[in-house]
Amino acid sequence: MVPVQSRIFPLISFLSKRTMSTGPDVLFQTTHNAEIITLNRSKALNALNTSMVDKLLSQLRKMENKRSLVIIKGDGTSKAFCAGADIKVVFDTVECYSFVSKLYNICYLLGNYKIPCVSLLNGIAMGGGLCMSVHGRYSVATENSIVAMPETKIGYFPDSGGSYFLPRLPLNLGFYMGLTGATLKGKDAVKAGIATHFVPSKRLHELEELLTRCTNDLEVQNLLNKFNEPIDEYSFAPNIKYISDCFAASTVEEIIERLKKVQNESSIKTLETLHLMSPTALKVTLNTLQRGAQLDLPECLKMEYRVACRSFISHDASEGVRALLVDKDNKPQWEPKTLAEVDNDTVESYFKTLPQEKELKFFDEFLDAKL
Repeated sequence: MVPVQSRIFPLISFLSKRTMSTGPDVLFQTTHNAEIITLNRSKALNALNTSMVDKLLSQLRKMENKRSLVIIKGDGTSKAFCAGADIKVVFDTVECYSFVSKLYNICYLLGNYKIPCVSLLNGIAMGGGLCMSVHGRYSVATENSIVAMPETKIGYFPDSGGSYFLPRLPLNLGFYMGLTGATLKGKDAVKAGIATHFVPSKRLHELEELLTRCTNDLEVQNLLNKFNEPIDEYSFAPNIKYISDCFAASTVEEIIERLKKVQNESSIKTLETLHLMSPTALKVTLNTLQRGAQLDLPECLKMEYRVACRSFISHDASEGVRALLVDKDNKPQWEPKTLAEVDNDTVESYFKTLPQEKELKFFDEFLDAKL
């Protein structure tokens, strides 16, 4: 087997050429009472890189005590709010640990933010991109919103606080999304609780302008409720029952067995999707979500960091990137190849505590240490 690092460096070189862009990657603008943050890497679908998370973490911390609210949006010229973390950074053996640590700190900060944070999800919001919205107080979906946690497709797992919010979605939708990478569109994302409000894209400019004039959380909430359009039912309502029943199972094997018994078009496609995924990633993901259901956000992030550190050096994650993003042959060679070969010890190894100096640290822990 080719060593993992030997496989990763050519991937980084290739992906780096694909995602180069010019100009500031994040824009900050003070308008009335709000700080408007614009993710500005349109050629990369606003995917987060190290430069961006450095700026975002620093600016978000400063604005918490200086503004009435923060608004986060995509650049407006691409079809994305944020397509997640830049793969070339996540699988860079030098940058990955620092990058993920800072990204998780943004999740932690937004989850405890003192002022309202409003994310405008007018486009793709996937993976680490959801970190910029779901942990904040409010997120606005539109008819253009496409929300997903597709990490298992590349042999990874849904992180950036995915272990916290996914298992808390109704009807086991989080387990379904986390394992299959299924997408939800705007109104479905609101009904599932991933977004808080639905506003047609043609009204976003007006909403943003009025938000900047709000002075407190109650005004923000009342304004969002005024613009919000009610949601009736899921667009995939006929499939809700089988999703809820099948993804309530405690093992991946049992989920698959339940799906086999359903035998409708949607369940068959779901089965086919699961069979394409990394067996290891499926089992690690399910365990991550099950454990996350019992933890608070900081505990979830610390757990995810341990899993991420093991995933960075795993065969399947680099193989998934190669097959889906580099060579694009869509034929990843997973190791092991079957669920039966992924034993409990292998899964458990992803969750073991790291040496103390390598564990995830939150920014306020460093502050406390200096006091």
